[in-house]
Amino acid sequence: MVDQEEVIGGPVTSAQAGCLFVYLLLLLMWACAEFWNWRSSRQASDTHHREHAHEEELEVLVKEENPGTEQAKPAIAQPRTPGGGQTVAYVQKSQGFIQETFLKLIALNSEALKANRENLRSAVEMGTIVFWFYIADRTPAIAAGPKEYIRDVFLFIFLVLTIVASSYSIKQGRAPTLINRQQTEEWKGWMQVLFLLYHYYEAREVYNAIRIFIASYVWMTGFGNFAYYYKTRDFSMGRFCQMMWRLNLLALLCCLALDNEYMLYYICPMHTLYTVMVYAALGLWKSGNDRSYGIWIKFIASFAVVIGCWEYEKVFYTVWAPFRLLLGYTDPRRPNPNAMHEWYFRTGLDRYIWIHGMICAYLHPMFERWLKAVDDKSATTRKSIRIALGSVCVGAMYLWYQHIYTLPKLEYNKIHPYTSWIPITSFLILRNITPSLRLHSLGLYGWLGCITLETYVGQYHTWLLSKVPNSQPIYLLSLLPGYPLLNFSVVTALYIFLSHRLFKMTAVLRDAVIPHDDDATLFKNLMTMVLAGGASYLLGFLATSISQAV
Repeated sequence: MVDQEEVIGGPVTSAQAGCLFVYLLLLLMWACAEFWNWRSSRQASDTHHREHAHEEELEVLVKEENPGTEQAKPAIAQPRTPGGGQTVAYVQKSQGFIQETFLKLIALNSEALKANRENLRSAVEMGTIVFWFYIADRTPAIAAGPKEYIRDVFLFIFLVLTIVASSYSIKQGRAPTLINRQQTEEWKGWMQVLFLLYHYYEAREVYNAIRIFIASYVWMTGFGNFAYYYKTRDFSMGRFCQMMWRLNLLALLCCLALDNEYMLYYICPMHTLYTVMVYAALGLWKSGNDRSYGIWIKFIASFAVVIGCWEYEKVFYTVWAPFRLLLGYTDPRRPNPNAMHEWYFRTGLDRYIWIHGMICAYLHPMFERWLKAVDDKSATTRKSIRIALGSVCVGAMYLWYQHIYTLPKLEYNKIHPYTSWIPITSFLILRNITPSLRLHSLGLYGWLGCITLETYVGQYHTWLLSKVPNSQPIYLLSLLPGYPLLNFSVVTALYIFLSHRLFKMTAVLRDAVIPHDDDATLFKNLMTMVLAGGASYLLGFLATSISQAV
């Protein structure tokens, strides 16, 4: 139950009032778009029926006047506009929302509304889900229940899900490539399940494992982004902004609508930071990407930047001081006078592993060729090499577990940045040691791996609850009080469904407003969103000021 002394939600802020105004405007535009689309479809249907009836009447008259003869059917006339011209579909020009689309949507132009009906529907759907987050987490309308850790239930849920995934969702890839996309999605999926269960049940005993999972996500940020930029040489602003949109849109909306600070969703700014650092590492001195020594110089420079910034605390706080407003965080239930401590702690834990990911991506082709050479050897030689390699990895993981993983939380955190690469590297080698392991993956975990960002942000407001702005979630969403397992099933189904829809809507809206290859349109669209956001905030400020005055 929620502490009776706590004030649920808090006063409505200017940003929240602005978000409500935008949501209502989008709802109006979408309703108008659906109406105009329905009206156009009905008119087209009525026109078709009238022309069909007229055609049948002509055939009857021809048969009556010329019995026994066949007459060709008259051509159906094309519908015309009242001005006499042919009907022309609304075509959206690539001149940005300011010139073409945005102002016409605000003016409820029927053709613009019909052309952007799907985008408006996606925006309204995303807004409705965020509005549900507010209802669930900022009002007393939805009950909040206490967390309770039961190790047996925690392990049982993961075991059953893994058995189901192994029995019914095994997928076969096109080729046994090393660390392929299906495999990394599966990896993210099963780690995310344990990560979320850790939060749901507050399973503190697996804290050190969760640290490795988060390091694995950061490793994939370094690996995936390096592989893309190194292979494609695509450093366009369109691609970069699409990545920023994917990482931050949902977190930004939740910050504005629920009055939270950005660092509450620390995974988003942390992955944003390391994405930018990979982009900078390869985007600066691009000619160095064509030479082996150039790449290794960039790796060394990356290590130097991390060492200079994170190993010296005073340097870190000096460098990041200008970003205090964006990256500062204090939990109201556990106030900390050092608002930048959370940013220092979170980024510091995984400050090196993204570089390890880049190095693995660079060496990926070489290691893949070596694995293929092993696959082509005789059965005895092949088996001997795999057993030897597997034994080394298992031995390394065993020593890491005995001497590092079992350390208490605070002691473990001190050496985690320097040792997290050991279990990650060992796991990757074991996971890819045979062609069959590289070729197959668990589809269920792969599907969950696609929505890890949405499940991470969404857990704060529709699986777990805080009931207080900017606070860590300490309650469970309770739709069926008194039935913890049934409640878990219902709430989890709702939570996963909403996360999947948020994933889809984020992609739809990204494609609508962030072109990949048109920087001029991109700039205009970004400026439009900034101006629209500023206007919405101003309206929200006026509304809250008037409300307080009254």
